[in-house]
Amino acid sequence: MRRPQGEDGNALVEFTYLAVLLMVPLVYVLLSVFQVQRAAFGVTEAARQAGRAYVRAPDSAAAAERARLASDLALADQGLSGAAAPEILDPTGLAPGGQVVVTVRWTVTLPVLGLLPDRIEPRIPVSARHVEVVDAFRAAR
Repeated sequence: MRRPQGEDGNALVEFTYLAVLLMVPLVYVLLSVFQVQRAAFGVTEAARQAGRAYVRAPDSAAAAERARLASDLALADQGLSGAAAPEILDPTGLAPGGQVVVTVRWTVTLPVLGLLPDRIEPRIPVSARHVEVVDAFRAAR
């Protein structure tokens, strides 16, 4: 039986260490990017759906509730829950031809992996803004 001498057999050990050192941070970065992208998809669709629900409501009182429900549903599709109500700017009061601006905000909290103190959590704010036009042929109320 021949005993390894010098550098024999070290390549596998070095490759394993190098792979772990490079792959763990790469996987963390990819998971973080996926979380931010998921939130971006969610808030974009939530703003769009909230705007659409708002302008199709019979009156302003029902419009805000419908917008909130539509926003929550769109965020839930992306696995996001507990968001604040969408911010709605309706200067015309659902007048025909008017514009409604809806903004939805979400904060992505990234996993820490024990690298930072417990009180410090990396956060990335994500927001989307959508402008929806009230139908010009809507009956004025």
